[in-house]
Amino acid sequence: MTELATRAQAFGLVAAGVAAGLSAPWRLYLARGCRYLSLSVGDRAEWNAWRTHLGCPELSVRVYDAGGEIRRSSVAEVLLDGCRISVELVEEIGTDDLDRLLVADPTMIEPEER
Repeated sequence: MTELATRAQAFGLVAAGVAAGLSAPWRLYLARGCRYLSLSVGDRAEWNAWRTHLGCPELSVRVYDAGGEIRRSSVAEVLLDGCRISVELVEEIGTDDLDRLLVADPTMIEPEER
């Protein structure tokens, strides 16, 4: 694929990931003109799999209060043929898990450190 010029090509990129064994995103947003494609996934394993599949090197983590609940939003982005593609994971984090908020990948914490 040399260019994400049409909606069919953008959705084809996602379909190729699903065909390769990745879980389908629970939400998919494609902006008008195919210049922005956003995938929302359900858990960290899916997020890492899509990041790897798409080659998303950039990562941002944001922690925010959502009506009394603490949430962590992890976003990885890549620019592919002029189309910005992002993979997002939103996790609810309890106050007992505050130590996990600053860890890039909470699955890498050793059990005794939790």
